[in-house]
Amino acid sequence: MDLVDAHCHLDFKQFDKDRDEVIERAKKAGVCTIINSGVDYETNLSTLMLSSSHDLIKVTLGLNPNMIHETDVDMTFELIEERAEDLLGIGEVGLDYYRMKTSKKEQKEVFLRAIELARRLDKPIILHSRDAEGECFELVKGLDRVIFHCYGGSASLMEQIVDRGFYISLATVICYSDSHRKVVERVPLENLLIETDSPFLSPFRGKRNEPAYVMEAAKKIAEVKGIWVEEVADATLMNVKRVYGI
Repeated sequence: MDLVDAHCHLDFKQFDKDRDEVIERAKKAGVCTIINSGVDYETNLSTLMLSSSHDLIKVTLGLNPNMIHETDVDMTFELIEERAEDLLGIGEVGLDYYRMKTSKKEQKEVFLRAIELARRLDKPIILHSRDAEGECFELVKGLDRVIFHCYGGSASLMEQIVDRGFYISLATVICYSDSHRKVVERVPLENLLIETDSPFLSPFRGKRNEPAYVMEAAKKIAEVKGIWVEEVADATLMNVKRVYGI
């Protein structure tokens, strides 16, 4: 099987002591592509550096709404535009009404800039949409390629999202979250991506997450849907190729 971890943060400090070993474990687990996502100016730079050293690592560059107050917004967007040829998509970007480190007004202003940049560069957009899935959906309806990263919204909204032709990315949190089961049951394979969001959301409580564990998400989806895990791997690999044009 060829698996894709569609979203993680291997450049984060949690991997400083054993990053190369983590990447090797991912390869041994069947992971053929790791998509590392920047969340601010500094991590966009470290994400680019990481991908330059490892062929299986691809990048998306963004500005997480929780980092708006900690980074230079203009410099971040300038960097994304300058490195457009090196990235698969714009993200993670979006709205976070759970932590609310920045006002809704400022979050929306920055998000709208990201949407316009994705449109101008003709790149997919990867959304962080915690407790704001519906509003994010309304704001991106005019785009063609949209991924709801680490989707945590309702099954009914998910159905509207996939009806629009967008993608739902489910993280390894589904391995123990009953609230995600209806989404897993009802999301079409042709609109599904899987991710770890490493180092967060480990399927093994109390452990750091890592890309090799994306297999656990694939297994859980196969179990819930009553299909072979190979079907999940094949479909999600094809969807990554389709949405990113690779």
